Amino acid sequence: MSAVAKLLAIREQALAGPSAAATEAQHARGKLTARERVGLLLDEGSFNEVEPLRRHRATGFGLEAEKPYTDGVITGWGTVHGRRRARPGR
Repeated sequence: MSAVAKLLAIREQALAGPSAAATEAQHARGKLTARERVGLLLDEGSFNEVEPLRRHRATGFGLEAEKPYTDGVITGWGTVHGRRRARPGR
């Protein structure tokens, strides 16, 4: 597998979330995943994510065994109704 193919597979895994079970558990509680909420808030295709492949470095409580990509924290920017940001003072 080429390096590009590996990177694309990792990116796909990051976008899918930690696991199907985690997504199902979130939905069972009546909640959306973080990516689903971002998708509803921002204009389609406008979200630019910062460091989508970032992993935590926490230890203890078994956290070192599971290191999902983005780990529920999603940072980036996008547009809402075509606007990039609010204008100060308006």
